[in-house]
Amino acid sequence: MSTELPHKTVREGQAHKRESILAAARDLFVQSGVDRTSMDAVAARASVSKRTVYDYYGDKHGLLLGVVENAGESALAILREATAKYLSDGLTIDTAKELEQALSQFAKALGAALLTSSNYVAAVKLIAENAAMLPELEDHPLDVAHADVISERMEHFAGLGLLEAGDPRLAAEHFTALTTLRILNEPAGRRGDPETVRRIMMDGVRAFMRAYAPRTSATP
Repeated sequence: MSTELPHKTVREGQAHKRESILAAARDLFVQSGVDRTSMDAVAARASVSKRTVYDYYGDKHGLLLGVVENAGESALAILREATAKYLSDGLTIDTAKELEQALSQFAKALGAALLTSSNYVAAVKLIAENAAMLPELEDHPLDVAHADVISERMEHFAGLGLLEAGDPRLAAEHFTALTTLRILNEPAGRRGDPETVRRIMMDGVRAFMRAYAPRTSATP
């Protein structure tokens, strides 16, 4: 499924300048808060003019949204890569046990690549702290695209009889809640510990399979 992002009305600009501005804004927003971060400070840290920051992102709200969308785009690429590697149609996954093993590999890879990403974790923090400033995130195309990737796989494996998932979208939400979101609810110190991330992801996969594996294949 192809998901198009909203058209940006501000200047697209040069890629390296956009990256510098977003990195500077992300770091300053996390360190000082959005309200206490000036566009001057972002421009100085990014080594561009304040006019360039305004030209590329319009205002501070647009800049915050840009930081969050940039992290979401990177996360979506990571999710798609992990899905293609561990859950693709080309792999031999014929039993619920093999599916659990594949989901475990997928979850471990996702945890290592995504949940230890300073860019992604910063964006999650900024969303939590500034939700009122970001009404655009409700049903955002990036969120829809993330859900589509996992729910499509849930539908595929349900079609093979390896999951009892009458509602693949709900199954995808449960999988995410038991794995990715569970990590994000951990304190920063634990969230950054690879062994903690691995253990929580594995526990989440086991819990998911207990709920969704066919009754004849479910773990007693």
